Amino acid sequence: QVQLVESGGGLVQAGGSLRLSCAASGRTFSSYVMAWFRQAPGKEREFVAGINRSGSSTNYADSVKGRFTISRDNAKNTVYLQMNSLKPEDTCVYYCAADRVHLTTIAYSYDYWGQGTQVTVSS
Repeated sequence: QVQLVESGGGLVQAGGSLRLSCAASGRTFSSYVMAWFRQAPGKEREFVAGINRSGSSTNYADSVKGRFTISRDNAKNTVYLQMNSLKPEDTCVYYCAADRVHLTTIAYSYDYWGQGTQVTVSS
């Protein structure tokens, strides 16, 4: 089992940057596929970015390609989401998620979730 704690959210102007972090408990972080999802009020949780166990493979939602970068540091049990050129439509609660098996864009496939961190982008 793994526990996830996100940090780094906040208020930023359009065009600005933020870096989210997700710290995981436990000794087996490197055995989990990790992903970031986001959810706006009244909308479904949507996939943002994912990374495989070693960090050698990533994938992104079309809406964030070229602006967001996911990375991980297995020695620090942490996954990151660097968000650049932020837009007001990026305003959401951002969640990190972990799964032992699949790197997938489907939220219900992930077994473990953090509590979320709010990102607000002002125009």
